[in-house]
Amino acid sequence: MNDKPIRVGLVDDHAVVRAGYRRFLELGGMAVVLEAGDADTAYAALGREDSLPVDVLVVDLELPGRSGLEFTRRVRSRWPEARILMFTMHDDSGTVAQCLRAGAAGFVTKSSDPEILVEAVQKVARGQTALSPDVERRLEQAGPAPHAALGTREFDVLNALLDGDSVEAIAHRLRLSPKTVANYQTSIRQKLGVATAVELLQYARHHGLRQ
Repeated sequence: MNDKPIRVGLVDDHAVVRAGYRRFLELGGMAVVLEAGDADTAYAALGREDSLPVDVLVVDLELPGRSGLEFTRRVRSRWPEARILMFTMHDDSGTVAQCLRAGAAGFVTKSSDPEILVEAVQKVARGQTALSPDVERRLEQAGPAPHAALGTREFDVLNALLDGDSVEAIAHRLRLSPKTVANYQTSIRQKLGVATAVELLQYARHHGLRQ
């Protein structure tokens, strides 16, 4: 990145979290040039420029409205050169695989020390892949979870179901028909080996998708 500071965008719905990590990133010699509390606001801010105004986007997975995963796909579709680091509470192998498949260059958990995030941003800015140590251990210890094999839309529907959204609400949120969402719901249950909403929630808790 030559002598210029790494330009970072923070996308997280908790202002206190953004403020805390902005301080650590700036102490690491970086410049936080974009902050947003949701995916649509962040995308609009990026879109005001002809070229991508940041070197690295640090994105929370769980955002109001569009998820961090949806945002990652959308950004990478418009700006294939975008470098995105996922920053989340989750560390399950299936979610990590889904994020990397979507185009994320790294995955750091919020339980990591701030220095880990700073180092990860530096790696991603250099074009490298960055995983926090706890994620690396999880990937080494466990093979891919069944939800790692879900299609991108299936994974979106899965997360919406785990948020407690109805089929109609999911259809509106993902711009799909209710029938399509219902079909995805059926295929998700088949692939994950669950038959009911309760079993789906148990699966999510077992694999760290939800607390």
